[in-house]
Amino acid sequence: MAKIELKQPVVEEISANIKDAQSVVLVDYRGLTVEQDTELRKQLREAGIVYKVYKNTMMVRAFKGTDFESLTPYCEGPSAAAISTTDATAPARVLAEFAKKADKLEIKAGVVEGSFYDAKGMQAIASIPSREVLISRLLGSMQSPITNFARVLKQIAEKDGAAE
Repeated sequence: MAKIELKQPVVEEISANIKDAQSVVLVDYRGLTVEQDTELRKQLREAGIVYKVYKNTMMVRAFKGTDFESLTPYCEGPSAAAISTTDATAPARVLAEFAKKADKLEIKAGVVEGSFYDAKGMQAIASIPSREVLISRLLGSMQSPITNFARVLKQIAEKDGAAE
């Protein structure tokens, strides 16, 4: 069997993972202990993120012609890809939070919803709360004035009722 036939399934797997991806983040995992790597994989799995170590040449081939082609220059050295199809900021958030505990983990770059970000940009993306948190904050801020208005009306009604 030719080498290219052996590599084709791996490229197809990467292509399938990134096909509907909202974000892909590349990291350098060099220096992580087995315990740290296991914990990182567990946290990413719980967040619904695919995290795998692929050969750089395989990633370059899979990224070619996609939104993620801008990651090609960062496919050097040991690289792992964190891929999310549901929450665009989840990989950056989980990886940045974990990197605080494990200083050996280094975020190289990423693509979030079609836009390329370098390591500093990914740190900024990591500070964005999840979609659910943003929606709950929005609803809370919309509900607050209504609640305050209802409270004022109730106090006015009680005051008028006490005066009579």
